[in-house]
Amino acid sequence: MRKLINYFLQGLLVAVPVIVTFYVLIVVVRWVDNLLPFQLPVDIPGYGTYDIPGLGLLIIVVVITAFGYFATHLVANPVFRIFEKGMLRAPFIKIVYTAVKDLVEAFVGEKKRFNKPVLVKTTNEPEMHRIGFVTEDDLTSIGLPKGKIAVYFPFSYGFNGQLFIVPKQHVTAIDVSGTVMMKFIISGGVTELEGVNTNQGPAG
Repeated sequence: MRKLINYFLQGLLVAVPVIVTFYVLIVVVRWVDNLLPFQLPVDIPGYGTYDIPGLGLLIIVVVITAFGYFATHLVANPVFRIFEKGMLRAPFIKIVYTAVKDLVEAFVGEKKRFNKPVLVKTTNEPEMHRIGFVTEDDLTSIGLPKGKIAVYFPFSYGFNGQLFIVPKQHVTAIDVSGTVMMKFIISGGVTELEGVNTNQGPAG
């Protein structure tokens, strides 16, 4: 009986991550496919017509890559600058455009923001800390005093989080890549970390 239980537990360790990973991939692919306003079904003789799974994802990747190719040549183009200035002058469009642009640049642009993992002291007795990412280390432009920094705290088992303004002296830099630390947080702390050290000093 004990061996059967051990086999079952080993099966869970192997099967659950694989099944969940493929399930998430399928859900993401279907969601991306549904972003397209049209579908390109394939007619299979004798079986009927079927939609090609992943075709929407492939089309979107090709279109975004094409945008990237043309953008490298258009960024310095006066026409593109005039177009972007027009976007920035429209009241509502400006908010949406700049917010989305800044968010995308935070992950894949030159101005990456989630690459400074830190440990933030939240309470003294008992002493507790939260792991976050410094997104802005100078907030004087919005009227806050020096020494206040913006730290983003992702939630575990999710892709959302909260932004806090904390004293700089309560923040300790963590000597690890942002990608590893983000995975550690999202996994609820169960992901193993190797070679992680903390710098005994404020971040920034």
